[in-house]
Amino acid sequence: MEHIHFWVGIIATVAFAVTGVLAITDRGVDLFGVLVLGLITAIGGGTVRDMILDVPSFWSQSQVYVWVALSASVLTFFAESFFTQPQIYRCMLYIDGLGAALFAILGLDKAWSLGFGLPVAPIILGVVTAIGGGLLRDVLAGKKTLLMSHDLYAIPVTLGCCMYALVLQFLPEYTLEGSVVC
Repeated sequence: MEHIHFWVGIIATVAFAVTGVLAITDRGVDLFGVLVLGLITAIGGGTVRDMILDVPSFWSQSQVYVWVALSASVLTFFAESFFTQPQIYRCMLYIDGLGAALFAILGLDKAWSLGFGLPVAPIILGVVTAIGGGLLRDVLAGKKTLLMSHDLYAIPVTLGCCMYALVLQFLPEYTLEGSVVC
């Protein structure tokens, strides 16, 4: 399962970086700005989580996430017209949503395994892991955050985290199944 989590995490990192870049390309941002915002979107939430947990950032131990996010950002910068095609953009949003769900569960699981503020803090850190990068991107780009919109953004992530925390608390023998379902 760890192998599957890794690859879904890589795909989600790409999707986060791509959607992060697409959120600001209409502003005439240069390549450096694209790299910064793509990277922040892709790894920002997990970085904030790890800072709160006072553990080394996940990307410092496996820099593949940084390189994947930077590569996806550059690709998006130069192939913006491809990624803005409606069907491609919609696909990226679905992958982005799947990535948010996965990162939420992984973030909660990391905090839970460290015994950090059980049972509420892991739920909060799961949500931070999932949506933190997008929030940082929107603030830096001067855009209205998705958190402050009518779209369902943090609510499904929070519900999934709450359900997974219940699984960890009361049905720990079903952690794998619970992580997939939640």
